[in-house]
Formats: sequence, structure tokens, C-alpha cells
Amino acid sequence: MKIRLMMVAFVALVFAAFPIRVQAGTRDGVFIHLSHGPDDPHRVLMALRMAEMMSEDRDVLVYFDVKGVEVVLKDAPDVQFKEFQNAQAQLKKLAERKVILMACPGCLKAAGKTAADLTPGVQIADKTAFFSFTKGRILSLDY
Repeated sequence: MKIRLMMVAFVALVFAAFPIRVQAGTRDGVFIHLSHGPDDPHRVLMALRMAEMMSEDRDVLVYFDVKGVEVVLKDAPDVQFKEFQNAQAQLKKLAERKVILMACPGCLKAAGKTAADLTPGVQIADKTAFFSFTKGRILSLDY
């Protein structure tokens, strides 16, 4: 118990001594990682809905890899699930809001697809963008 209390006190001291400083007027960013595809519609549509909600006042980047690339193909089935808006409508809305939508190039290749197969508004992933899409802190959500 004493060790735990000492650790909590130490962490509090560190945060007090070295506060996280974010430049005034800087928005935080949300990095949403979607690795599931049309076979898991709830997970897919929840990720897209979170991207939409967060984009109201945050910088957002959605990264599609593994089976997630199947969601952002031109010929992808339009994922639907219960109360959620369908995937194609959400992707269009996200693109209109200037949310960065990126697909893993290696996962596309593994699926036998190329950048030409991506739906409009989706680009090939660029690792530099993972750290430069926002000037604030980065929160990561994984679906």
C-alpha cells in the first residue's frame, strides 16, 4: 500500500513539474485504426461514427488496414448495421469534412488491389501523416 501511494505521489509530482503544454488554439487529434471489414459491420460503423463525431472539433485520421481495406474499395459492399448510417454515406461525409482517410498499401496488395481501387477520398497511407495530421495531442481508438 505504501509503495502504491508513493508511486501515485511520484507521478503527480512529475505531472506538476512537467505539465503538458499545448499551443493555444491547437486542436487535438484522433487517430482511428480500423482493421475489421464488412464481416463485422458493428465495429466498422462504430469506427466511422466515432470519426464523424470527433471531427466536429478534432483533427481526425482514419487508418484502414488488414480487413479494413475491404471497406474503402470502390466495389465494396455497403456495410449496414441497425441504427447506424451505412458505410458509404459515412465515408462520403468524412471526406467532405476533410477527415484524412488512409488505406494500408501492403494490405491492399495482399488483397490484390491498388490505389486505383480505392473509393474517392481515400488515399494510400503515409507514415509522416500519422504524426503531422494534428498539432495537438493524439488520441488513438482501435476497432
